[in-house]
Parts: sequence; C-alpha cells; structure tokens
Amino acid sequence: MQEHKTIYFRDYTPSPYIVETCTLEFIIEESSTRVENIMEIKRQDHNAKELRLDGELFDLELIWADDALLDETMYRLEENALYLPMDRDHVRIRVINRIYPDENTALEGLYRSGGIWCTQNEPEGFRRITYFIDRPDIMTRFTTKIIANKEKCPILLSNGNLRGTATLENGKHMALWEDPIPKPSYLFALVAGDLGSITDTYTTMSGKKVDLAIYCDKGNEDKCHHAMRSLKKSMEWDEYTYGREYDLEVYNIVAVDSFNMGAMENKGLNVFNSHYVLADEDSATDADFMGIESVIAHEYFHNWTGNRITCRNWFELTLKEGLTVFRDQTFSADMNSALTQRLDDVRALRERQFVEDAGPTAHPIKPDSYMEINNFYTATVYEKGAEVIRMMHTVLGGEKFRAAMDYYFAHFDGQAVGTEEFLESMQSQSPVDLSQFKRWYSQERTPTLTVSSEYRPDTAECVVTILQNIPKNTHHQEQLPYAMPFRMALLADDGSEYPLVSERVTLLHNDVLWIENGVSEILFKEIPTKPRLSLNRGFSAPIIVQCDELDFPFLMAHERDGFVRYEAVHQFGIETLETMMGGAEVNERYIESYGAILADSSIEEMFKSQILELPSM
Repeated sequence: MQEHKTIYFRDYTPSPYIVETCTLEFIIEESSTRVENIMEIKRQDHNAKELRLDGELFDLELIWADDALLDETMYRLEENALYLPMDRDHVRIRVINRIYPDENTALEGLYRSGGIWCTQNEPEGFRRITYFIDRPDIMTRFTTKIIANKEKCPILLSNGNLRGTATLENGKHMALWEDPIPKPSYLFALVAGDLGSITDTYTTMSGKKVDLAIYCDKGNEDKCHHAMRSLKKSMEWDEYTYGREYDLEVYNIVAVDSFNMGAMENKGLNVFNSHYVLADEDSATDADFMGIESVIAHEYFHNWTGNRITCRNWFELTLKEGLTVFRDQTFSADMNSALTQRLDDVRALRERQFVEDAGPTAHPIKPDSYMEINNFYTATVYEKGAEVIRMMHTVLGGEKFRAAMDYYFAHFDGQAVGTEEFLESMQSQSPVDLSQFKRWYSQERTPTLTVSSEYRPDTAECVVTILQNIPKNTHHQEQLPYAMPFRMALLADDGSEYPLVSERVTLLHNDVLWIENGVSEILFKEIPTKPRLSLNRGFSAPIIVQCDELDFPFLMAHERDGFVRYEAVHQFGIETLETMMGGAEVNERYIESYGAILADSSIEEMFKSQILELPSM
C-alpha cells in the first residue's frame, strides 16, 4: 500500500522543467492500451540536473531522450516516478508504455466501465496513463491520436478541435485531436465507445460558430435537450456577464452512467455522470431541471475560471472551485428566482459546511497541508469559498467586481496562479484594504457576531455594538478577527429603512458596514424613533448572528430583505414549536405574522412557498 506523506504549502517551489508540447497516441485494445508519449521539455532552472516524471501502475516498454534509446542503466525507476539525468535546456522525451483500463478499479487515469473507455485525471490521475510532470502549474499543448476498433468504439473523443479521422486496417479507425490552448494534465480527457448523441451549434458574440454535442448511453438521447439548452444559456450568460467568449471550434459533453465522479470540466470535453445531464418532463422534477442547469453551467464556466486560468498547486483549489461555484450560483439566480437561489445556497452552506467547520475536520478554504488531496474536495473549499468570493462582490459592487474580473482575465490568462493573484485583482478595484480580509483563506471555523443596540431618544442616536467571537482552530490556537462586509438596516415602525449615517464605520453602498475590529461600537445619527434591527441582510457574510433584540413578528410582517424575512419566519417558528411542545398554546403573534405573509401579494410565489414551510428537524 502506498504510504502518504504530509505535503505543505510552504514547501511549494516551481518545477525546474516544463512540458511545452505533448503528443499522445492511444491504441485501444481489449486487454490493454498502448500509449506513446512524445514530450518537448524545457529546463527553467539552469541548476537542475535531473528530470523527474510522475508515473505509476503501468508497464514501461521503451524510452528515448531525443533520438537515443535508453537502457535501464540510463535512468532510475521508482514506484511512482522516473528519474532521468538532464543537464540541458531542451530535450525530447519519447515514452511507450502499456496500461490496463479493465484493471483500473481506482477509476483514476484511463479506465473501462460499461463498455466505455473514459478518463478522470483530477487531481493526479494522468500519472496513471503515462510519464509526465503531473502538477497543475505545468501547462502544455496536447495533441492526441486515438486508434480503436470502429465497431466497438465508433466515437473517439479528446480535448480541443478535431483535426482528422481515418479508417485503418483490421476494422480499426483513428481520430486526431489538437488542443491549441495550454492546459495542465489534470484537464486531459479521452472517451471512446459506442454512444448516442444530440448536436447543435452556438454563435459567439464575435460571430464564431461552435459545434456542440452531448454524447450519452444509447437510448437516452431525448433526455439531453434540457442540458443542451442549459449549455447555450451558460455560453450566452458568460459573454454578457463577464465578456468571456468560448475559445474552441467544438464543445463536447459526455454523459454516461459509468463515470465515477459527478462532473469534470476537461477542456472542451466535459464528462458527466448521467444523473447530472439526463431529464425529461415525464420523470424529472423542477429541482432536477434546475440542478442540471446549474451543473452544466458550473463545468462550462470552468473554461475561464479553472482552465484558462488554473491553480498553481492543489492548496489553491478554492481559486477555481470557490469562484466557479459563485459564478454558477449567480447564473442560476439570473435564470430562476434570485431570492430562492440565495436561500438554497445558504441552506446548503449551513447544512454541510457549518457542520464541517464545527467538527474535527475543519480546515481553511486554502489548507496549509494535506496527505491526500482528494480529501479536500469539501464544502469548505467549494461553498465557503464561494461565499468569500461573494463577500468581495458585496464590497466592490457589481460594476467594480466586473472590472476586477476583467483585470484578472487580462493579467493571468494562460497562467497557473494562486489566491494572491486573485486578491490582487480584487484590490485593484476595492474601496477598502483587503489585507485583513485574507484571513478568510487561512483561518477555519465559523465566526459568530454578537449584536446589541442602545437607543438614545434625546439625541436621536442608536449605538450598535458588534462583537466578533472567533473560535480556536483545530490545533486549539487563537484566531484573529476577520474583515467582512455586514449588510444591515435600522427599520422604522412601518418597515421603512432609516438612512445609515455614521462617522465610526466605513459604510459601503449605503447599507454595508465594513467590519474589521474584534469589537465595533457604531453610532448612527438621525434616528427619530427606536429602530428594529435587520442584520446580515442577504447573508452578506458566512457567519452566525446572535442578537436577543430581533423582533421576529415585525420582521415577518414588514421586512423587505428576503433572507432576513426567511430567518425571522424560521426562528420564530422554532420558538413557537418549542413552546407548544412544552404545553403552551400557539403564539397568536406567530399566527398574525404568518397571515401577513399569506396576504402579501408582493412576495413571489416560489419564495412564499419556502417561507411558509415549518422549520425542519
């Protein structure tokens, strides 16, 4: 059994060698697959004398350096790597090896399941296909030739653009794919088998025609049309919202029952489990349709936030996943109900990530060490990572956030970067210093804000005190206060909002407080009557709010912020149920407030259906 050692972020160093191009040939046969791999390798560190290539669980047959065939005395072979003396700036390495997809029960690399040959290479599966510098900061141009039996594998797919097909002898055929855009090896993909499909086209904002196809197990073609519509919506939305145009001639999706993951964003060839693609009106619910739309969008949006700009190491996983989750959430909000989408996102965060943050496996969205990176595909990295991006969107506002994203794409396209580069992009447009905000990347656990207020009628002032309670981390070490946007309102008796006027806090967009201190005492002026508090509106920060002053019946009846109103309904519902379980009568104020919601025709129906539900266990 392979022994895992702890890998630390502090030990990261750039690779001394890079792979400029990689030309692959796969000859797929029943019992095994022959892989020929030709790499053009360039030395970046002129002090480097030895090239390390990752590789495991396959048979090496032949290896050349430039045109010289190497024997076993000319390289060093270990269980998970090949070492070659390499004291030159350029070299062409040619490797022939053999892999066994039927025996690949780990389902990493190339495996065969259900008669389909399929790859899964994130995070470190490519090293099970052939020797390579298998790390995300090695971005390479791949060309792939696939040869297989035409009857068993009429469909041969890989990344990039199709450059040619040919019929060969002995019932075989060939497809040649070329990806002109450099990518890390974890985004390499290959699919071969007998599949059904539907096709369509999309014309980009610059007038370029893109051929679209969704491949599936035969018989499921009619269930792919919603996914195709979702893909085209995603392409259009990314152009309009972020100015991001698709960059290849084709975009293929493969949806098969045998895929071991949920979905994977391989460049130009997304691979999905069928559950996240197939739907028809006879068997799927509204939630199924919206879920498919969201996942299709997520993998498409990775084309720019994950593929064109990728993470330089796996500690930076949230760079691509947190950002892309935020993008698919806002897409779904635009396609459906923004408010109910936000409530769904918050519920998912609380049910999964808050629990994770409170337990022994709590970790920052950017961990400082790992033994097995597969264990960090977590709700913290994804969902909490998305909330950190959303906080920056709240701080900057929509227009400046778009400008910051434009900066990110312009400066880092084609690179493997880290969260520092993303924060640099955000800082370029931010009205506040984001230095302290970086703690969201390095600290763990969920902070609690305890809020209280004091009203001073003689001076028409209200003092709001906000205390940050920061739990210790899993190593029982103290953690520091966060910087965060905290959206709030002071409400008059009719539910209207008093303008927030204060000299003791940085105020963004009229209703967002920039909180940095462990204790913040904020004086608001020109408040003619004692206000009701409306806190963390829109769930502006992924925190827990404790406040004994919240007037739930009032907020149920008058609050205009959907999230706070939802919170009031459910918190008051919990209080009411608990008192009833103790033998008391139902609270009449709860019935009155519940009736106010029923009678409010301004509430959209999807939202009303959610807030009228009694709290779950």
